[in-house]
Amino acid sequence: MRKLKLVMVGNGMAGVRTLEELIKIAPEMYDITVFGAEPHPNYNRILLSPVLAGEMTIQDIILNDKSWYADNGIDLRLNNKVVKIDRRARKVFAEDGSECEYDRLLLATGSNPFMLPIPGADLPGVIAYRDIADTDAMIEAAARHKHAVVIGAGLLGLEAANGLALRGMDVTVVHISDWIMERQLDKTAADMLQKSLGAKGMKFRLPAFTAELQAGESGRVSKVVFKDGEAIPADLVVMAAGIRPNTALAESAGIHCERGIVVNDTLQTYDPRVYAVGECANHRGTAYGLVAPLFEQAKVCANHLAMFGIGLYKGSVTSTKLKVTGIDVFSAGNFMGGEGTEDIVLNDPGAGVYNRVVLKGDKLVGAVMYGDTKDGAWYFQMLKDGQNIGEIRDHLLFGNSHLGDAGHKGVNSAAAMPDSAEVCGCNGVCKGDIVKSIKENGLFTLDEVRKHTKASSSCGSCTGLVEQILASTIGGAYQPADSNNKAVCGCTDHSHGEVRKAIREHKLLSPQAVMDFMEWSTPNGCASCRPALNYYCISTWPHEAADDAQSRFINERAHANIQKDGTYSVVPRMWGGLTTPAELRAIADAAEKYQVPTVKVTGGQRIDLLGVKKGDLPLIWHDLNQAGMVSGHAYGKSIRTVKTCVGSEHCRFGTQRSMDLGVKLEKMLFGMYSPHKVKLAVSGCPRNCAEAGIKDVGVIGVDSGYEIYVAGNGGIKTEVAQFFCKVQTDEEVKEISGAFLQLYREEGYYLERTVHYIERVGLDTVKKLVVDDAANRKALYERLLFALQDYVDPWQEHAEKAELRRNFEDVTA
Repeated sequence: MRKLKLVMVGNGMAGVRTLEELIKIAPEMYDITVFGAEPHPNYNRILLSPVLAGEMTIQDIILNDKSWYADNGIDLRLNNKVVKIDRRARKVFAEDGSECEYDRLLLATGSNPFMLPIPGADLPGVIAYRDIADTDAMIEAAARHKHAVVIGAGLLGLEAANGLALRGMDVTVVHISDWIMERQLDKTAADMLQKSLGAKGMKFRLPAFTAELQAGESGRVSKVVFKDGEAIPADLVVMAAGIRPNTALAESAGIHCERGIVVNDTLQTYDPRVYAVGECANHRGTAYGLVAPLFEQAKVCANHLAMFGIGLYKGSVTSTKLKVTGIDVFSAGNFMGGEGTEDIVLNDPGAGVYNRVVLKGDKLVGAVMYGDTKDGAWYFQMLKDGQNIGEIRDHLLFGNSHLGDAGHKGVNSAAAMPDSAEVCGCNGVCKGDIVKSIKENGLFTLDEVRKHTKASSSCGSCTGLVEQILASTIGGAYQPADSNNKAVCGCTDHSHGEVRKAIREHKLLSPQAVMDFMEWSTPNGCASCRPALNYYCISTWPHEAADDAQSRFINERAHANIQKDGTYSVVPRMWGGLTTPAELRAIADAAEKYQVPTVKVTGGQRIDLLGVKKGDLPLIWHDLNQAGMVSGHAYGKSIRTVKTCVGSEHCRFGTQRSMDLGVKLEKMLFGMYSPHKVKLAVSGCPRNCAEAGIKDVGVIGVDSGYEIYVAGNGGIKTEVAQFFCKVQTDEEVKEISGAFLQLYREEGYYLERTVHYIERVGLDTVKKLVVDDAANRKALYERLLFALQDYVDPWQEHAEKAELRRNFEDVTA
């Protein structure tokens, strides 16, 4: 089969990211040719500022060296500009006289710097700041000349000014607006930034209008003259007055352009064979100049070039972080506010801190920060996700850390941490290792950092801190994870939601069927995706999908928790925390018979037998089964325990029979697998001795019945459960609890706790489906009971079947 021919015009970050995504999902579909106007392979334009400042070299910022193109069979033609496109013949013509045919054409021509149309703009010493050549020219000028003028006080202009100042030049920033970075900051934050930059030696002229540039005796620029007649010396003038999409080539080919190459949601132009991504593209009236949106475009474009046809680009919410040494500035969204919005402001000039968040209703729509930007990524994620902030409004301005966040979302002190500080205890990774890898490998996402450093790849408790380090290192290029669109793993670009939808709509009954249907890039998947696919299949098609034991984690395969010395932990179930003398005797007898070294009472009101040899597992299960005891599933992503207090059965304060209800719930849910482990608790009165307030489902008895709470978590990061509803009877508790858990089973992503599921979809949405809609609640409850009917205890099954017991035999004996 003939390969299609793909030609890419432009060799920048957006275009090459598109190729990277395309090669991952369709490596054999195209013969690829890339034309680049510069002599360099793909490099990280975001890091030109550290190069100018002397903190990095050109080699440090190369993202894909020439060997990468060769390894992927890409014909790279550097220093060779495309000058003509013949769409009828489907050919491009290059500056060197060569031509190249295409089946698909990808335009990634980027943007051109805007040069002020004033006298003297073409003098030697007047340059833009867009590429490596400009950076080299500025470095050379700084070594030979004294006075520099930067025209434009946007993000790029201030970074250029900072770099030149660090190289010893006398720098003046000229700007036409009343304050610097007016597109990224409000006036208060801008004034604070200007004051800080002034203390570093920079000078400012604003508002100031440049009339002309004058040459000196050598013919080189020597003076900037303003409209009011005043002039200042200038041996180097850097134009940083904005950029314009580079559309000349597209326009000459008759492709529709309007302040950019106009593209649709699939990044196609009016000609369906021609795509455009990056700063040259105009999507829904916007041409983006920041890296994060361009990478989002790249992923969608690659999806359609691969002819999958399932991705759509809907536009991006952007954020800005200024990378000037020692000064932190952040903004995102509609930080200026306006009609229908409210501002909450913290302004402490003495401490050098300014935070302003803009709200519309119960949604965060914008934020601007100066001095202390540690919560910038947190605000940005809330803004992107459209999270309801009504419950934390009183604390919103004081940041994530003020809410006691020290777990999954990390400690917000990344910028202040020394490089030697350990970030990931599981893998022994320090901050310096992460920062170095980000810079050397051109990393932009959490998944990329995990791949290169292993930080955040184990227990996940340092994830937030790693994200903070990523954000503080690369600023505006940072791409916060979007949980709704995040790929299941590196084997595919499909998200958890897309996978669940495909399994449901196409009745896929096994992990392999899913991988085949959705064209996994690896034939057998990996340790991340196989357990997820197995769970999605068996939870979507109970009694039809076959449970694939090899797609489960070791604990679930062994039906016991493996310990660090290779032995196992066995936890028999005690319904509702209740037991009998006969069960206790059986546990004691088993512990003595199999020489169990440690017997411990767990936090879930059960007894843990620690140190059981693998070969003894079926035997100890058999003995416990004989006493009527079954697996406690302490090893599974499943129902764990229903913790109870003694309730009105014994307690003089009890208002409801908590032990009785706890047993009913635990027996109802026995054998229930779920996206993550699930714990319940029933307290007989509001004194809450069973700690129902930090459970996935917590039930608290009151005089008139029960209050139900959901989405609590007592793990690494304690989350208090949220009030769900109030009911009167045990049956109502069972139905509502069961319906909530079934909804979580059907919609939750694998390894997503109930608290994170609720964060993602919203408590109000879940209430509407479970509490308010009686018919839907009943249907969910019935689907749960159907899934759990005829469940066979795995301990009993393995104890009785010789072929299953053989998996535990020591073949070396």
